[in-house]
Amino acid sequence: MRTAASRSGEKDVMGQFKIKRVYEAANDEDGVRVLVDRLWPRGMTKERVGAEAWLKEIAPTPELIRWFGHRPERFEEFRERYLAELKSGSAAPHLNRLRSWAKERDVTLLYGARDERHNQAIVLKRYLEDSADYC
Repeated sequence: MRTAASRSGEKDVMGQFKIKRVYEAANDEDGVRVLVDRLWPRGMTKERVGAEAWLKEIAPTPELIRWFGHRPERFEEFRERYLAELKSGSAAPHLNRLRSWAKERDVTLLYGARDERHNQAIVLKRYLEDSADYC
Protein backbone atom coordinates (compact mmCIF):
# COMPACT_ATOMS: atom_id res chain seq x y z
CA MET A 1 0.00 0.00 0.00
CA ARG A 2 1.09 3.54 -0.69
CA THR A 3 0.22 6.64 1.24
CA ALA A 4 -0.51 10.13 0.04
CA ALA A 5 -0.95 13.33 2.02
CA SER A 6 -4.52 14.58 2.06
CA ARG A 7 -5.53 18.23 2.17
CA SER A 8 -5.90 18.04 5.94
CA GLY A 9 -2.30 16.89 6.24
CA GLU A 10 -3.25 13.33 7.24
CA LYS A 11 -1.99 10.39 5.23
CA ASP A 12 -4.54 8.47 3.20
CA VAL A 13 -3.92 4.83 2.34
CA MET A 14 -3.83 4.22 -1.41
CA GLY A 15 -3.88 0.94 -3.25
CA GLN A 16 -1.57 -0.08 -6.00
CA PHE A 17 -2.12 -1.44 -9.48
CA LYS A 18 -1.13 -5.05 -10.07
CA ILE A 19 -1.39 -7.36 -13.05
CA LYS A 20 -2.22 -11.04 -13.13
CA ARG A 21 -3.18 -13.68 -15.67
CA VAL A 22 -6.89 -14.35 -15.40
CA TYR A 23 -6.14 -18.08 -15.24
CA GLU A 24 -4.29 -17.67 -11.91
CA ALA A 25 -6.32 -18.23 -8.76
CA ALA A 26 -7.75 -15.21 -6.98
CA ASN A 27 -6.47 -14.33 -3.52
CA ASP A 28 -7.16 -11.74 -0.84
CA GLU A 29 -4.22 -9.56 -1.90
CA ASP A 30 -5.80 -8.94 -5.33
CA GLY A 31 -8.16 -6.25 -4.07
CA VAL A 32 -10.53 -5.23 -6.87
CA ARG A 33 -10.16 -7.70 -9.75
CA VAL A 34 -10.84 -6.11 -13.15
CA LEU A 35 -10.76 -7.95 -16.48
CA VAL A 36 -9.14 -5.67 -19.07
CA ASP A 37 -9.42 -7.92 -22.15
CA ARG A 38 -11.87 -7.24 -24.96
CA LEU A 39 -12.85 -10.92 -25.17
CA TRP A 40 -13.96 -13.16 -22.33
CA PRO A 41 -11.23 -15.72 -21.52
CA ARG A 42 -11.82 -19.19 -22.93
CA GLY A 43 -13.12 -21.81 -20.56
CA MET A 44 -13.54 -19.39 -17.65
CA THR A 45 -16.75 -18.91 -15.71
CA LYS A 46 -17.67 -15.64 -14.02
CA GLU A 47 -17.09 -17.30 -10.67
CA ARG A 48 -13.63 -18.54 -11.61
CA VAL A 49 -12.57 -15.15 -13.00
CA GLY A 50 -13.85 -13.45 -9.87
CA ALA A 51 -13.76 -10.00 -11.45
CA GLU A 52 -15.75 -7.15 -9.95
CA ALA A 53 -15.79 -5.51 -13.38
CA TRP A 54 -15.06 -6.26 -17.02
CA LEU A 55 -13.78 -3.11 -18.71
CA LYS A 56 -13.54 -4.37 -22.29
CA GLU A 57 -13.82 -0.77 -23.49
CA ILE A 58 -10.36 -0.05 -22.10
CA ALA A 59 -8.73 -2.92 -24.01
CA PRO A 60 -6.85 -2.28 -27.27
CA THR A 61 -9.01 -2.12 -30.37
CA PRO A 62 -9.50 -5.37 -32.31
CA GLU A 63 -7.46 -3.90 -35.17
CA LEU A 64 -4.51 -3.19 -32.90
CA ILE A 65 -4.69 -6.62 -31.29
CA ARG A 66 -4.75 -8.29 -34.73
CA TRP A 67 -1.78 -6.21 -35.89
CA PHE A 68 0.22 -6.96 -32.72
CA GLY A 69 -0.48 -10.69 -32.87
CA HIS A 70 1.39 -11.05 -29.54
CA ARG A 71 4.70 -10.84 -31.38
CA PRO A 72 7.35 -9.61 -28.92
CA GLU A 73 9.23 -7.76 -31.66
CA ARG A 74 6.15 -5.56 -32.20
CA PHE A 75 5.60 -4.79 -28.52
CA GLU A 76 7.22 -1.34 -28.43
CA GLU A 77 5.14 -0.08 -31.34
CA PHE A 78 2.06 -1.80 -29.88
CA ARG A 79 2.73 0.02 -26.60
CA GLU A 80 2.88 3.39 -28.37
CA ARG A 81 -0.29 2.73 -30.36
CA TYR A 82 -2.18 1.49 -27.30
CA LEU A 83 -1.08 4.52 -25.28
CA ALA A 84 -2.47 6.72 -28.06
CA GLU A 85 -5.79 4.86 -27.77
CA LEU A 86 -5.81 5.33 -24.00
CA LYS A 87 -5.15 9.06 -24.41
CA SER A 88 -7.81 9.50 -27.10
CA GLY A 89 -10.56 10.34 -24.62
CA SER A 90 -13.03 7.47 -24.96
CA ALA A 91 -11.12 5.50 -22.31
CA ALA A 92 -11.27 8.37 -19.78
CA PRO A 93 -14.35 7.24 -17.81
CA HIS A 94 -12.92 3.74 -17.44
CA LEU A 95 -9.48 5.00 -16.45
CA ASN A 96 -11.13 7.26 -13.85
CA ARG A 97 -13.05 4.30 -12.49
CA LEU A 98 -9.81 2.33 -12.03
CA ARG A 99 -8.11 5.33 -10.40
CA SER A 100 -10.98 5.84 -7.97
CA TRP A 101 -10.80 2.21 -6.85
CA ALA A 102 -7.04 2.51 -6.40
CA LYS A 103 -7.52 5.42 -4.02
CA GLU A 104 -9.08 2.97 -1.57
CA ARG A 105 -7.50 -0.43 -2.24
CA ASP A 106 -5.36 -2.50 -4.58
CA VAL A 107 -6.59 -3.06 -8.13
CA THR A 108 -5.54 -6.17 -10.06
CA LEU A 109 -5.76 -5.88 -13.85
CA LEU A 110 -6.60 -9.32 -15.27
CA TYR A 111 -5.48 -10.37 -18.75
CA GLY A 112 -5.59 -13.61 -20.72
CA ALA A 113 -2.44 -13.45 -22.85
CA ARG A 114 0.11 -16.22 -22.36
CA ASP A 115 3.04 -13.82 -22.63
CA GLU A 116 3.51 -12.24 -19.23
CA ARG A 117 6.04 -9.68 -20.49
CA HIS A 118 4.33 -8.42 -23.67
CA ASN A 119 0.64 -7.66 -23.14
CA GLN A 120 -1.76 -4.75 -22.78
CA ALA A 121 -2.09 -5.06 -18.99
CA ILE A 122 1.58 -4.08 -18.59
CA VAL A 123 1.03 -0.97 -20.71
CA LEU A 124 -2.20 -0.07 -18.92
CA LYS A 125 -0.67 -0.54 -15.46
CA ARG A 126 2.30 1.71 -16.25
CA TYR A 127 0.01 4.33 -17.82
CA LEU A 128 -2.18 4.39 -14.70
CA GLU A 129 0.84 4.61 -12.40
CA ASP A 130 2.43 7.40 -14.41
CA SER A 131 -0.81 9.37 -14.64
CA ALA A 132 -0.81 12.63 -12.70
CA ASP A 133 -4.49 12.09 -11.84
CA TYR A 134 -3.65 8.96 -9.86
CA CYS A 135 -1.09 10.57 -7.57
